[in-house]
Amino acid sequence: MSTEVVDFKSLDRHECSACGYLYEPIKGDSGSNVAPGTDFADLPSSWRCPVCGARKAQFQNVGPVGNPSGFKENLKYGLGVNTLTPGQKNILIFGGLALGVLFFLSLYGLR
Repeated sequence: MSTEVVDFKSLDRHECSACGYLYEPIKGDSGSNVAPGTDFADLPSSWRCPVCGARKAQFQNVGPVGNPSGFKENLKYGLGVNTLTPGQKNILIFGGLALGVLFFLSLYGLR
């Protein structure tokens, strides 16, 4: 009996192109009795989207959790911003916005 350790973060998520449902191997699919940790390729061919009933062929690979968003060919463009994860992009965007608001409010102190 071999016990294989599965790195959940390395498992790719798949999105239904019909309804946008995101199959995450970390969670599995409790409605279809798919155990957590089951890779998308290991799902049975009869498995359907739990939201809209689309076949497995309707799903596209969106990569693992925390993966930079966008096409892999485009990650080298954008002054390095394209390689950031969605969480890092949120910090950059909202941090810049907060800094801009603080700068604007500091202008009220000028006379």
